[in-house]
Amino acid sequence: MLRRIVIVGGGSAGWLTAGLIAAEHRAAGGLQVTLIESPEVAPIGVGEGTWPSMRDTLRRIGVSESDFFRECDAAFKQGSRFNRWVDGGDGDYYFHPFVLPQGYGEVDLPQQWQAQHPHIPFADLVSFQPHLCTQGRAPKQVVTPEYAAVANYGYHLDAGKFGLFLRKHCLEKLGVQYVPDHVVGISAHPDGDIAALQTQHHGALAGELFIDCTGMQSLLLGQHYGIPLIPQQQVLYNDAALAVQVPYPAEDYPIASQTSSTAQSAGWIWDIGLPGRRGVGHVYASAYISDDQAEAELRAYIAQTSGQTEIPAPRKLRFAPGYREKFWHRNCVAIGLSAGFIEPLEASALAIVEMSAAMVCDDLPATRAAMDIVAARFNAAFTYRWERVIDFLKLHYALSQRRDSAYWRDNTDPARLPQRLRDLLTLWRHRAPSRSDFDRIEEVFPPASYQYILYGMGFRSDFSRAPRPQEAAMADHYFQEAGELTRKMLGALPDNRALINHIKRHGLQKI
Repeated sequence: MLRRIVIVGGGSAGWLTAGLIAAEHRAAGGLQVTLIESPEVAPIGVGEGTWPSMRDTLRRIGVSESDFFRECDAAFKQGSRFNRWVDGGDGDYYFHPFVLPQGYGEVDLPQQWQAQHPHIPFADLVSFQPHLCTQGRAPKQVVTPEYAAVANYGYHLDAGKFGLFLRKHCLEKLGVQYVPDHVVGISAHPDGDIAALQTQHHGALAGELFIDCTGMQSLLLGQHYGIPLIPQQQVLYNDAALAVQVPYPAEDYPIASQTSSTAQSAGWIWDIGLPGRRGVGHVYASAYISDDQAEAELRAYIAQTSGQTEIPAPRKLRFAPGYREKFWHRNCVAIGLSAGFIEPLEASALAIVEMSAAMVCDDLPATRAAMDIVAARFNAAFTYRWERVIDFLKLHYALSQRRDSAYWRDNTDPARLPQRLRDLLTLWRHRAPSRSDFDRIEEVFPPASYQYILYGMGFRSDFSRAPRPQEAAMADHYFQEAGELTRKMLGALPDNRALINHIKRHGLQKI
């Protein structure tokens, strides 16, 4: 029977994984979860956006949402706004909100939008949430309980504080054993399984399952087992980032309700609003722009959006976009950056961590004999998920009308698209993305997300199917319903900062 799980590496990936497994299994028969974390290796700490799935994850491990807001400098996130991705002009923007379109699945909304209201941005017509973001509204009221929502939401957070918050919860509430130490060696069984990890000060730590959360060094899966990274830079070119923290001009300055992604000459700039500061960074392709040029674009953006011309030197990051050939090998599974990384667009990295940790937790093999079966399923599931992340991210670039740099010209070259995405775009020339295009029970991105990006980027379908006679009236009803919800919510929801201040002072009601 599985009795000892050893996780190597902390940060968001390690502590989320430890928390989920311990919360689910520690009372079911003496399973011990041990996490080894080097006291000298700081987490990368720039993954500051989550999906709505994080609410379920935090609730599952028993975290108070009010405490989370207080200790992680957290704010609400209701989606993403993309600026200058279509043609690069000043009025070029669209939203990818977290709520489904009003009437989604009941009527062909894209066909009727295109027929009736083609000059209104798709997301603005079918959803109330872009308007909440534009007005800086929170997604719930002060009387809404923890984790409940009026409008679907995820979070913006301070990644460094988040890791410390999770560590405290895991140690104090969930019985996770913490070993602050360096791994200096790996002992193996004759069959190749890992037997124990040798630490500098705590000796050998044995286990039956080892989880690699060591970041890009991938100490166990990559270095020890030699599982290679499948490179993806031929599809998605970004391989560098500059990150900086930008203070607000005043304590009561509005907090953005969305992540803003603003396209640049050879990449894009993220802008994330936290209660105490903004997190801003430039993701770019080093083959198309120098570090100095990228920093100049970042500084120009910050000056334009805040008036600040003096900022600290940005933190420089390098990454190789790709994912492992497999993620679970023998009795070792990689979660987080050790399994792969593509780029920060759409905040998929933390979401893949959540999915990975949840699948390990839910399918935890009882015996070594069962482990290979679980591993094969895990590898198949996450190969598929990484491929869908790449398709979805590439969609943002592939549809751009920008031709002002080699970066954008290459990104829009049809020959450089993944074959599956090319096939889907061929289908979508005559119909909207639908459930028939994505047949897994747990898809990474739902068809609605593809609709938001596709039509936000200016794509138009030449619909081959004639609409049903009642379809125009049905769609118009849902368009009006979205408008009514917009008016109602704008009148009833507080702004982001007001609700966050209330949570910090008084907390939210527990469900």
